[in-house]
Amino acid sequence: MSENLNLISTFSEFKEFKNIERESLMRILEETFKQMLLKKHGMQANINVIVNIDRGEVEFQRCREIVEDGKITNPQTQIQLSDAIKIEPDFEIGEEVTEEISYREFDRRDILNLRQILQGKITDYQKDVIYQKYNEKIGEIIKGTVVQIYRRDINFVDEEGIEVLLPHDETLPNDFYRKGDPIRAVVVRVEPRASSSLIVASRTSPLFLERLMEEDIPEIYDGLMSIKNIVRIPGIRAKVAVETFDDRIDPVGACIGMRGTRIQGILKELHDENIDIIPYSTNIRKYIKKALNPAKVSSLEIDEENKHATAYVEAKQISFAVGKDGWNIKLAGKLTGYDIDVQCVKSDAVEGEDVELKEFSDEIDPWIIEVLKGIGCDTGRSVLELSREELIKRTDLEDETVDEIIRVIQKEFEE
Repeated sequence: MSENLNLISTFSEFKEFKNIERESLMRILEETFKQMLLKKHGMQANINVIVNIDRGEVEFQRCREIVEDGKITNPQTQIQLSDAIKIEPDFEIGEEVTEEISYREFDRRDILNLRQILQGKITDYQKDVIYQKYNEKIGEIIKGTVVQIYRRDINFVDEEGIEVLLPHDETLPNDFYRKGDPIRAVVVRVEPRASSSLIVASRTSPLFLERLMEEDIPEIYDGLMSIKNIVRIPGIRAKVAVETFDDRIDPVGACIGMRGTRIQGILKELHDENIDIIPYSTNIRKYIKKALNPAKVSSLEIDEENKHATAYVEAKQISFAVGKDGWNIKLAGKLTGYDIDVQCVKSDAVEGEDVELKEFSDEIDPWIIEVLKGIGCDTGRSVLELSREELIKRTDLEDETVDEIIRVIQKEFEE
């Protein structure tokens, strides 16, 4: 047995492999040793391999049936009586002889081949195990520790030491990590590779926000509420449509919590990403109005066939409806599935007839008119209802250009 112990000690590193069950490792070792021995003793030979991982031992046995002298038909599986009684004098015809195979049958080349085959088989097994494990984890949040940052891509290891990639484009704008920092992300895909599976995680995916809400909001976790849809501009703004199955539950209040206690942990994880909680409704008018929060919508025109909606708001509400860089209206459209335009309603404080902007095309360049329409101003009075500062900020036009626009339109109404 000591001879066999020396052989298995050559492969001692295999005893400490992670992510591989004891039984699977034993099976791989047994199969590998057996295949090597069959090549030496014949593929029909009856070979047994006994592995004891805990003690670092392996034992090889060959079993042959005892037959009469001169009656051997298959030397791989049979032994004649005269040879058998040399091993044990009491043997009889028909019995089975079990012989221990010495490790000395393996030369240095055999051991190197064994080592290479074992390494390959265990690596393949680990790759398959990791792939299956993480393929089932797609859409789940995992925790880990940052081990490397390369060109802003982040590599981290999970609690079992499995490496995960967080690409730069899957990180939030304000994410900043150092080696050794804890990190959380959602698994988005697993790609099989030649050496190991590539596990890709994300912090920008809507799934990440969805799983954070499931963790921190009991009503969602318990199934009393559900998340119907999430749209995000990662790190900037998100809109979440939630539906309650209990009329006694206020979906917005349940998500925010008393004094914002529930949402605070999520905001901290997302570096204060602005999150709008929208009550889901099958009434599309009501749904679109809520989706345009924080703007107050005066009225809606909806073309259900073409999935288009026009929201009319007071002049002072346009900036809220459109949002910075158009983020609010873009997210509202993605959330509801409608292409949404915002238009100004007439203010009671402004009297007289209005003039469409296209009537000013002789004095105002067409491209400037399109810019004004893009912020919801399609008439002269809708432009004048906005302050000079608001027009400059929202159109990004030069100060002199805005002054000229105001002068031209004011002159029209004065005349």
